[in-house]
Amino acid sequence: MGDRLLAIDTATSRATLAIGTLAEGTVLGADAWLGAHAHAETFLPHLAALLAATGIEIDDIGGVVVGIGPGGFTGLRVGLATAKTLAHGLRRPIVGIGTAEALAAAAGMLGPATVILPGGPRDRYLVPLPDGGEGARLLAPTALEAWLAGPACDPSALIAVDLEDPAIPDEAHRRGAAALDALGPALLRLGAGALESGRTDDVAALVPAYVTLPRGVAPSAEGATWSPDLR
Repeated sequence: MGDRLLAIDTATSRATLAIGTLAEGTVLGADAWLGAHAHAETFLPHLAALLAATGIEIDDIGGVVVGIGPGGFTGLRVGLATAKTLAHGLRRPIVGIGTAEALAAAAGMLGPATVILPGGPRDRYLVPLPDGGEGARLLAPTALEAWLAGPACDPSALIAVDLEDPAIPDEAHRRGAAALDALGPALLRLGAGALESGRTDDVAALVPAYVTLPRGVAPSAEGATWSPDLR
């Protein structure tokens, strides 16, 4: 089996790729670009270019770590499908890591943190950590402003990603920008740690956390179970 670890995340506005060592998650190469709605067209060419730039062959990959969201449907499905296809085809272990958890690690937040993400044009999706996002919720603008002004909010622990929201403190936006820049290396570290501990995920059962499902799609349809849509 190869000794390289591939990290993939398409939950944010950026598509993120990183390749590192399987044992420690040390970065050997990384790439990130604005995915917009063209993940399907851009992802594989960027992956091929990163492999070529690092001199790594596809068979050198000994494990795959993938960000499972929360994020938008269009981007997440491309990243998850690619990661699962590679893991299945190469017969390599795969580990899903919450994108919010990886963003908090990328921002250097070692204690409690709350990641704030877009939940549509105006609503905001709050993911508290380190509870794994069990208390994640979607807030309308007025509810978000009330929460930000309330006792449950610690401004020093906020990480705002992919947002330009004047209601959110500037420092939270700066943390979010820094977290996006360091997302690939953070995924490698977390993925290497998970694999070292013996954790792997079932390719077939690995489900992304969509902020919202595509319009008209029910949480359970065509025999597939989707992650909850909080809207």
